[in-house]
Order: sequence, then C-alpha cells, then structure tokens
Amino acid sequence: MGFVLIGVLCVVLKLGGWVQFHKDDFWAWVIVLSPFALAMVWWAWADASGFTQRKVMQSQDARKAARREQQMEALGHIKPGTKKRR
Repeated sequence: MGFVLIGVLCVVLKLGGWVQFHKDDFWAWVIVLSPFALAMVWWAWADASGFTQRKVMQSQDARKAARREQQMEALGHIKPGTKKRR
C-alpha cells in the first residue's frame, strides 16, 4: 500500500508540474511509475510466500479470541488466565 501511495504522490507532482524528475520525458515517467511496479512485485511475493494468508489467519484468530472472551464475561465466567477470587 505504501508503494501505491508514493506512486500516486509522484504522479500528482509530475502532472502538476511541481517537480521535474528527469530532463528526458521517457525516463521521467519511468521514475514516476516505478513505485507501481514495486507494488506489483511486493503483492506477487506476498501472495506466493503465504505472507498475506498468515496475516489474515492471525487477524481471524485475534477476533475469535476477543469474541470468546466477551462471551465468557457475558456469562459471568472469569477471564481465561486469571486466578479465581476467594
């Protein structure tokens, strides 16, 4: 996501004429559009390596644990991992 934001910022700066990246127009656009290519490489690697799926699984496990804890508190049970009061 960071590469996409940087790419959008570079395109806005280039089209607005605020920053001149390179004198030759072709290489200027190569520089401006390179963050989008890096984002594609990052997403391909993240999907191929399982990084994305691991993040999704961790998020689901955290939601499941929070939901279970909330349900246990609603039933009047103590939180898991805490000692029982006498």
